[in-house]
Formats: sequence, structure tokens, C-alpha cells
Amino acid sequence: MKHARILHQGQIVSVTEAADGGVQLPGGSVIAENQVTWLPPMNFGTIFALGLNYADHAKEIQFNKMPEEPLVFLKGPNALVGHRGTSYRPPDVKYMHFECELGVVIGSRCRNVRREDAYRYVAGYCTVNDYAIRDYLENFYRPNLRVKNRDACTPVGPWFVDASDIADPMNLQLRSWVNGELKQDGNTRDMVNDIPSLIAHLSSFMTLSPGDLIMTGTPDGVSDCQVGDEVITEIGGVGRLINTIGGAPRTTAM
Repeated sequence: MKHARILHQGQIVSVTEAADGGVQLPGGSVIAENQVTWLPPMNFGTIFALGLNYADHAKEIQFNKMPEEPLVFLKGPNALVGHRGTSYRPPDVKYMHFECELGVVIGSRCRNVRREDAYRYVAGYCTVNDYAIRDYLENFYRPNLRVKNRDACTPVGPWFVDASDIADPMNLQLRSWVNGELKQDGNTRDMVNDIPSLIAHLSSFMTLSPGDLIMTGTPDGVSDCQVGDEVITEIGGVGRLINTIGGAPRTTAM
């Protein structure tokens, strides 16, 4: 089943996908998916992000020495934004690219998970677009906060899909379009570190908890995005995520 969260009549409502692709409210009524305000599909816990987890992407950004172990960094909840939301391009940058990624959501508390047992601890999956501001990147191993932790720089959704609905998460097509032009076309089978190995690695030194999100990296095909662009990232069987690039948002004193 596909699950999501929306704002409806001023309230946060948990919904599911209707048979026609619309949004089914708890009472059974259906709303068109482009007529609601989407939130990230759940309240995530710790957000893990993977860098250079596809060899072809590492090559396209001219990184020639692959990491000896998974290159993992953390993201804050402020970075997330829902389906049909807006992400912002700073006015002073020359290169901001999209990244279509499979998000893996942990379903139960675990530590020291064996690789062969890893899928037992997966609740489900979601589509993620992890924008990067390349101008600010100084170190691939430790990307600074301005590269990957900007407000609303990581669209996620629209749906969280139950693990039981995805027969083989290591054979899913990932595609991205900018203004209708196909830019990215890859497959999760090309990950350097697959899902079981990532769960085994992370749980070897820290406890994973329900709702933790592991973003598994992106294949090649990334490209620069400009203000006004519509970016669509899609993972087969998981979801089609739409996002628009906006100019720098106004800041409000707190």
C-alpha cells in the first residue's frame, strides 16, 4: 500500500493512494493529487545520505577514487519538502543539480544486523530528490552544510510504499526529467553498496530506529537546474516526485 501525509482543511491528514491514482482520505472520499498540499510522507527519524554510491555518477563528477566504505553523511529535517513543493536556488551559485534516489525506511529498532537479515528491518521505500549546490562543495567525504542541508533542498514522496509491495528493491528504474526532457535513467542494481550492506554497515556502530531514512545515492545523468525549472524524479513502483526550482526565499526574523 502507498501512504502519504497532506494538509487538508488546515489539518495534517494521513492518506493512501486511490485506485485511480488520486488521494484517498480516511473517510473514503478521493481528491485529485494535484489539488492537495503534500508533506513528506512521514515524520522521519535520523536521515542518512549516501555519496558516490553509483560508480557512473562518481565518474561523471570526476571523482576517480571510490571510497573504501560507504560515504555517509546526515541531513536535518529542515531539508525535506513534500511532493509539488519548491526548492530554492541561491542567486550566487553556478551549479545546482538534482539527484534521484531510492529512500529506504527502517521499520524496527536494530543493531549489528547481518547482511542476510537486513530486509527484515525495512518498513518501506520512497522517492527522494537530493539537490546539491556544487559551488559550495569542498570535500566529497564531508560535504558542508550549505551543499546538502539547505531548507527545502530535499523533496521526498509523494508516497511511502510498504516493503511488501516492492518485490526487488535492487532492480528499480530511476529516471529524472527537467522541463520534460529525460536527463537521468539508471537502476538500483548499479549501487556500489546495496541496501543490505548499507543496513549492516550502519547498524554495526549505531542503533537504527523506526522511521530512520537511508538515501541510497544517485546514478549518472545529473545536470544543472535553473529558477523556474520543473524537475521530476521517478522510481518504478515507488513514486513520481514533482518539484519546482524557485529563487532565494525571503528570510523572516525569528
